[in-house]
Amino acid sequence: MRQDAERNRLRILEAAREVYAEQGVEAPLDVIARRAGVGNATLYRRFPDRAALIEVVFHDLLAATREAGERAREAEDPWSGLVDYVTHIFTGLAADRGVTDLMTTTIPGIPSLEGLHAHNTATFGLLLARCRESGTVCEDVTVEDLLFVLAALGRAVPAAEEASPGAWRRPLALLLNGLRAPGASLPGPALTPGGLEQALSRLH
Repeated sequence: MRQDAERNRLRILEAAREVYAEQGVEAPLDVIARRAGVGNATLYRRFPDRAALIEVVFHDLLAATREAGERAREAEDPWSGLVDYVTHIFTGLAADRGVTDLMTTTIPGIPSLEGLHAHNTATFGLLLARCRESGTVCEDVTVEDLLFVLAALGRAVPAAEEASPGAWRRPLALLLNGLRAPGASLPGPALTPGGLEQALSRLH
């Protein structure tokens, strides 16, 4: 790649990070192009669609989140692993509206995101199973229950962070403490995996 082309690519990525953090991943690509100081045609030569740009912009962050999930799986105490992992994710949501979009909805065409969502489902399933074995969570909590309530609360994290830094920690603690209610049972059937996917797609 010529030096000027590489400079343009880096300017696009830097602008995209800024715009996505401020406005979320639905921000128009021409806004990113203007902030980068390049034409729309230059942006599309490098990144043919929104998904291709998101894949590159968030690749490292998604990889780091997956690594945090691996650490949670290996935690000696599964409840501490679960709490630490959820807190790691929510800290990212508070810092970047683009991360909020990626972690709380389903957006097709982004391989690293699809891989992370699958890894998350497996991670939370493993942690919940270990927590049930140790008697630290309600017996009938499913992975879909947990993923849905985390996504729903996660959508509100940026607004809470703007109102008062760290304000999201209180409702998150309330949510997690609710998983531990001794002897409690949950009303109605749990979401199926397909029902969860449909619900999350409607959140976006």
